[in-house]
This record gives sequence, C-alpha cells and structure tokens, in this order.
Amino acid sequence: MILVAGEALIDLTRAAPGDDGAGTYTAHPGGGPCNTAVALARLGVPTGFLGAVGTDSFGERLTEHLVGAGVDTAQVTRTDGPTTLALADVDDNGQASYAFYMDGTSAAQLYPRHVPDPLDDSIEAIHVGTLGLVLEPTGTSIVAMVVREAGRRVVAVDPNIRRAVIPDMEAHRARLDTVMRRADIVRVSVDDAAHLVPGADPEQVLADIGRLGVSLAVLTDGGDGVTALHRGRRIRRPAVAAEVVDTIGAGDSFNAGLLAWLHDHDRLTPSAIAALEPGEVAEAIDFAGAVAAVTVSRPGADPPHRTELEVA
Repeated sequence: MILVAGEALIDLTRAAPGDDGAGTYTAHPGGGPCNTAVALARLGVPTGFLGAVGTDSFGERLTEHLVGAGVDTAQVTRTDGPTTLALADVDDNGQASYAFYMDGTSAAQLYPRHVPDPLDDSIEAIHVGTLGLVLEPTGTSIVAMVVREAGRRVVAVDPNIRRAVIPDMEAHRARLDTVMRRADIVRVSVDDAAHLVPGADPEQVLADIGRLGVSLAVLTDGGDGVTALHRGRRIRRPAVAAEVVDTIGAGDSFNAGLLAWLHDHDRLTPSAIAALEPGEVAEAIDFAGAVAAVTVSRPGADPPHRTELEVA
C-alpha cells in the first residue's frame, strides 16, 4: 500500500470570464494529497489516506470521494473543524490561482497521536506535500513521520508550494530541506523551483535537490516537458499532448502516475528506485504524463481510471 498524507479540502472553482456561468463557483473535492490518493486508487494501486477531515457536509463529500475511488480511510481522523476551502480562479488558458480559508479548519487538525507509530508493514511508500507541510499541527505530525520512516520504505515529496499561505518562507524551506533529504523521490514544478531558490535556473534547483541524496528528482514544466535527474543522469521527456480545460490536479496526477508505474513494475523500494535504468525512468515519466494529460482535459481534479489510459 501507498500511504498519502496531508490535506483534503474543497476546491471552489470559478469559471473563466469567457465560459458559460462565468463568475459562479463549483465545488470539487481537492487538496494535493487527496487528489494524489484518489488518482493512485483509480489506477488500481492499494492506497490509504492519512489526514484530518471535517464532519460537516463538505467533509462527508470528501470522505465519500475517497471511499468511492477505493482509498482506504482507516487513517482518516474526523474532526469538528469546518472543512478547509480553496478558491480557485481559472484563467482563459486553464491556469488556476488560489486563495485559501484555513484557520481553524479540518485539514490543520492532524495531531501526532493520529499518526500510527510504527506504520503497518503493508505500507511500501509514503507520499507527502502541499499544505500538509504548512498547516499546524499537521505539518509537524507529517514531518515527524517522514523522519522516523525514511529508509524503511519509499518517501516521495511534492512541495507544491502555495506561497501566499506560508507565513515564514525561510522556515518552510528548512522544513522542505528536512523531508527532501530523506526522500527517494521529489517532484517539483518550475513554480516550486522559483520559490525554493528565487532567481535560480530551475534546472539548477533540480541539480541541488539531487545533491541532497534524492535518487529520483523530477522537474515538470507543463507543456514544455519533464526533466528527471536520476543519480546524476539527466533524462528529458516531452510533455504528453493534451487539450487543457484547467490544470487543477495535474501535478498530483503526475505524482500518482509515477508511483503507480513503480508499483506495477515492482520498483517501489528505495534500492529499486536507486537502481532504475534510464529507459525505466523514461517509461515511468511518460506514464505519469499520460495520467496528468487526462486530468487537465476536464474540469477540476478528476484523474483517470486505469481503463481510460491508452498507455498500459
């Protein structure tokens, strides 16, 4: 099983000015970790979610969303805090910008006592990132788990930095450094790279991540493709063609596709990831890109089921 830890929230997406119903908001289940867990389960990978979810109507919808996809919710903590909300404005190019309602909300209420210690032996990998590393005490709880579990199982990290809601960026960079130094896989977008090292070339940021000891570091750049750095070897792949409706959940779907390929090919151990051949890295990236391409072709974070993919 892959355990995905972090936030589940509701995306309230406002249509672009040129769309029918412009200015109205539509509610979609979301949150980077929630999206990743759902995408993994839809790809047929045994998946669990670790996080706090509200008991209000939005929280019920999130729980139904996870269960409906086949995600194991045994490690979901229900809380009376209102469901965390993200307001997503989508422009004419399908790019989303976000504002968040987080103070006192459900996703922030994962305490250390809610995290099993130790994790069950059935868990092959843990995936963390996004607001799950920002909100407190959720972030502290997840970082402690990563520090404890690194080396025992695969650790995958997606910073997915939301700069507007990070009160102390230097402290957050230090936290990311802590988890990335213990990671086997790190995926960053070009936007993440700009927040991690302002003004630096994204490829240099990728190289810096590789020097932390990460076996597989991946830089995604939307339609301009993907660069992977695997133990010093650089592998470049073109983007999978897609008609973009919006980009919500694209990176999360990519993460899921990458982990699913590793799972399906019996490569989901720290040693197996370190020993990947360049051709295997390329195949894994192409599969991840195919998963993300389906997601961006429809509204909201709606990742594909395995049967929808042309790539097996």
